[in-house]
Amino acid sequence: MSITKKTIVDKIEVVDIYKYVQIKTALIILEDGVELSRKSNRYVLSPDADISGEDAEVQAVCNAVWTDEIKAAYQTFLDSQTPIGE
Repeated sequence: MSITKKTIVDKIEVVDIYKYVQIKTALIILEDGVELSRKSNRYVLSPDADISGEDAEVQAVCNAVWTDEIKAAYQTFLDSQTPIGE
């Protein structure tokens, strides 16, 4: 009997004008190759994110949609926000 676990990228979506990248991962527990359980997790990356630790497929999508124009527009958006408490 061999129990293993693996995490896979289940879905990648690009949303909004700033091309946020939404990632859904699945943690899969297997016994002798048969799936016993699956748990999903979601997170979002913005154009200023460090993607060096991301899955290669996620990096490829980010690099494709985060053009210099998108990154500049996102930075302009961030610069225009008033910090909380001011």
